[in-house]
Amino acid sequence: MANDVASVNTVPEAAPPPTPRERREQIRRRVIDEGFVKIEDLAEAQGVSLMTIHRDLDVLQSEGWLRKVRGGATAQPSAVHHGDVRHRVQAMAAEKRDLALAAVELVTPGAAIMIDESTTGLAVAELLPARGPLTVISNFLAVLKLLAGEPGVDLIGLGGAYYPAYDAFLGMQTTDAIRSLRADVLFMSTTAVTDGHCYHQSQETVAVKRALMEAANRRVLLIDHSKFTKNGLHQLAPLTAFDLVIVDAGADESQLAPLRAQGVPLRIAGRAA
Repeated sequence: MANDVASVNTVPEAAPPPTPRERREQIRRRVIDEGFVKIEDLAEAQGVSLMTIHRDLDVLQSEGWLRKVRGGATAQPSAVHHGDVRHRVQAMAAEKRDLALAAVELVTPGAAIMIDESTTGLAVAELLPARGPLTVISNFLAVLKLLAGEPGVDLIGLGGAYYPAYDAFLGMQTTDAIRSLRADVLFMSTTAVTDGHCYHQSQETVAVKRALMEAANRRVLLIDHSKFTKNGLHQLAPLTAFDLVIVDAGADESQLAPLRAQGVPLRIAGRAA
């Protein structure tokens, strides 16, 4: 008599739940992709409580990835949230190109150039290899990656604590590194311009930008016209602290006239100096 073999129904083991870091990464990607997501939808998708999602969003907001708002989270920029690098690169791209074209006219071979973590500065960096030989100094990883290995460009990366949302190095170590250097020209931008002053969304960026300004012989601020309609939380400096402020042709004269009255050295990109 043949032995009967009992069949055993095996149930696949359930996948382990994501770690808090993995869960936050999934949340981050969804908010960035969709622009806005309700807290209830995040909790349902992750299978966790609303309180857990609130804590996750607090962490992601502190890292600069998103902004908590009533009922959910958004990736759109605000006074206290800059927006991630992908959103920033896409915004006002044509205007940034015009500003960059005007800026590189100030670059002479052999100069040491500082560039901040702005995407407007990244547009300038794209044009620098043709102006070499140069030394380029930056805390913006996107700039360092862009110029790495370019003939005629000596690259100095400013280290420190890495902030993924900014793709940049910020903090005390970064400011200390800046203070050990001296550059001919600084190209930088700002989050917002209000009453003739630059504003930014975080104290960390303000500290680094102040150090950059102190380390440059010439300070050039590049601002597209959208900066006049935005708000920032932390004041950096008056526009009169810059040797030159370049704005794009979309800036309204009603926005520029008060700056001229304050003595701000203005240039409109695309117009003769």
